[in-house]
Amino acid sequence: MTICRFAPSPTGFLHVGNLRTALLNYLVARKSGGEFILRIDDTDRERSREEYVDAIKQDLGWLGLQWDRLERQSDRLDRYEEAKEQLRSAGRLYECFESRSELDLKRKKQRRAGLPPVYDRSALRLSESEMSVMRDARPSYWRFLLDRERTSWNDGILGQLSIDAASVSDPVLIRGDGQFLYSLASVCDDIDFGVTNVVRGADHVTNTATQIQIFSTLGGQVPAFAHHSLLTGSQGEALAKRAGSLSVRDLRDAGIEPMALLSQLARLGTSRAIEIRESLDDLASEFDLSDFGTAPARFDEKESTALTARHLATMPSESVLEDLLSIGVPQEMATEFWQTIRENITSRADIRYWWNVCMHGAEPLVDPEDAEFVEEALALLPPGPWDGDAWASWTRQVKEKTGRRGRSLFLPLRKALTGSPRGPEMAKLMPLMQRTGS
Repeated sequence: MTICRFAPSPTGFLHVGNLRTALLNYLVARKSGGEFILRIDDTDRERSREEYVDAIKQDLGWLGLQWDRLERQSDRLDRYEEAKEQLRSAGRLYECFESRSELDLKRKKQRRAGLPPVYDRSALRLSESEMSVMRDARPSYWRFLLDRERTSWNDGILGQLSIDAASVSDPVLIRGDGQFLYSLASVCDDIDFGVTNVVRGADHVTNTATQIQIFSTLGGQVPAFAHHSLLTGSQGEALAKRAGSLSVRDLRDAGIEPMALLSQLARLGTSRAIEIRESLDDLASEFDLSDFGTAPARFDEKESTALTARHLATMPSESVLEDLLSIGVPQEMATEFWQTIRENITSRADIRYWWNVCMHGAEPLVDPEDAEFVEEALALLPPGPWDGDAWASWTRQVKEKTGRRGRSLFLPLRKALTGSPRGPEMAKLMPLMQRTGS
């Protein structure tokens, strides 16, 4: 069975880039009828916050990305201790003592000498007595001893990859304060949870080469890896440096619909056109990692807004009934009202505006050059209630009386009645305008 996981750190709100990773893993799992695990990577006790754990779950729930099981790394510290001892017994974990400034100085010297800034393994040359003295003076940390050989794997997106482990430093697995870092904890989890497929950002490619060796040392099955390109802003800028926020909850507050956002993210980075799908099952059925390219994918919030408008325009009234009833739309009017306005809104927040227009009218929007014309036209407006012929009958009378026609006739009248230069078809809207027509 295919088992995938999404492993966010609860140090902030879920970002659109993280969401893309979650979605791709979810779709891989669901397409094969597999399992999707939500794993909270909360070993960083200083930065992890329970409020962010709750926020991550809320955001995924809003999007419909329901997990089959929830795991927390903070519940598995004893398991990581076991893995630590297993690696030590295998001679693959060694204790180090350099401070950050000492490591920085080493790297600078290596660069000046034209050498790659790779850890020199000087800790391996310390005697037991030297290490004992060091332990009394400063905290130690632990590195994984890499086999300095070429590591290869067939990446699900990038194809055949090969990295020479001699070109990278032995990774730190345990910090001086005892915190288990990502590479060790994640590998343990993937082994224990039977993870078969890992989809993540291309910035993890080097990590994969070292993790494959950790899998082997711990006796685990190496999952199939696929590394997707990273998201940029609409102009190709790094998302971390762009102005404004792209958290999932900011997009939700902006009125973006879940399936609009998910449909967009499922196709970003592929050559396939972005098309709205009605459900996650629809997205999963057509999903294929081989569609993804290697170039950075651009995320444009304006496209999310446009997709949301398109999605709302085809949505049945049953899907928004709760929204309609909550603002006072009678159930017997809900379908007619929704079908009248749905092609003229950009988010659900616009529903209230058009219901207020129907119930209370709108502040007239009248250009100075149209003031006399509008006054004359309103004098011809028949009393309500209005029927489906009211708009055609009224504008015909106004045309005959004033000689205006086309846009110069219809636009000022629309603005006068609705307070907006654009909106639903007036012939359908006028019969719904209860109080203004009474």
